[in-house]
Amino acid sequence: MAETKKVLTVCPYCGVGCGLSLLVEENRVVGVEPERLHPVNEGQLCVKGYYGYHFINDPNRLKSPLIRKNGQFETASWDEALDYVAERLAKIRQESGPDAFAMTSCARATNEENYLAQKFARAVIGTNNIDNCARV
Repeated sequence: MAETKKVLTVCPYCGVGCGLSLLVEENRVVGVEPERLHPVNEGQLCVKGYYGYHFINDPNRLKSPLIRKNGQFETASWDEALDYVAERLAKIRQESGPDAFAMTSCARATNEENYLAQKFARAVIGTNNIDNCARV
């Protein structure tokens, strides 16, 4: 039987920041346990915290950026993908103006990440078209 290691981390499902331990065997996450002494969740986890880890080992999970070339997705380096996105954003903004964009951020992100998303939309893109699914 493989040795099970516990890796302390923070739940990725919302901005609350619950502490949990990933149970790892042979470099695969096989389970989750709440951190009993963590001040945020004190040994409790919601359903997503307990069972929302299966995607980690999914063989269909993307592990590198893809760019569509000639109608097909091709693997790209991070530098190539980021340059491509920056060029496309600049071109659309130049052709259609900043209000051609809208930003939607995620309740799974931290407050700081959501702040950065709205700051990017307003300060870099120049639009106030921003929303967050956490408000509903």
